[in-house]
Amino acid sequence: MPARETEAIILKTFPLGEADRLVSFLGRSSGRVRGVAAGARRLKNRYGSTLEVLSHVQIWYVERETRELVRIQQAELLESFHKAQSNYSLSTGLAVISEISELILPEHEVSEAMFRLILLATREVERTGDWALPVSYFVFWTVRLGGWLPRFDRCVVCNTPFGSKAAFYDAHLAGLFCEKCRRPGMKPLHLEARNLAERFTGERLDRIAYEKSMQASVRELREAGLAWIENHVERRLTTRELLETT
Repeated sequence: MPARETEAIILKTFPLGEADRLVSFLGRSSGRVRGVAAGARRLKNRYGSTLEVLSHVQIWYVERETRELVRIQQAELLESFHKAQSNYSLSTGLAVISEISELILPEHEVSEAMFRLILLATREVERTGDWALPVSYFVFWTVRLGGWLPRFDRCVVCNTPFGSKAAFYDAHLAGLFCEKCRRPGMKPLHLEARNLAERFTGERLDRIAYEKSMQASVRELREAGLAWIENHVERRLTTRELLETT
């Protein structure tokens, strides 16, 4: 069977046996695929640094109808993010992007929008040396592309406009709530964070300058987005705890 070729982003790798790696990658033309990279854990192997998390690669693999995993034959590095991958703080940001992508992307379903989003966010973590804005942008757009983004202008219960007042959200409930309809334990999403969401909608990440005055809004919007993602996947993101410690 001839090998298939696709531009890809490495999402995750796992040890397999004594010498191999199980690799999950998002192919631009194939969607999310899992395959075996034989010998990838050996000290001398043909993959080098191409299988690092979120590396941008060209990959060749063979599919067999009777097997769930493909066989990876070759991977060529197109774009390295070594600075972010080798720095603990930056790598936690990459890990959040990786975990979310792995959880929400269906197997073999092509998603050009998510491919471009992952690559854009990773490039900005590498370029700026800071994960805060790129991860918030990635989380917001993941929620939007997934169709889980609530209305930001009015209460989901009583339809009252928020205006300049804070809206409120809960990780286990869809939508934003006004002061009157909020429930105990809900967290606020202030006007500045909702305005930032508008900027994310209309501006590319690499054209938004991250200023100190944006820190609270960036964090608030990211936390809300992560809550909606966790609500959708029905599990706690393990990398979120790492992010909160950096």
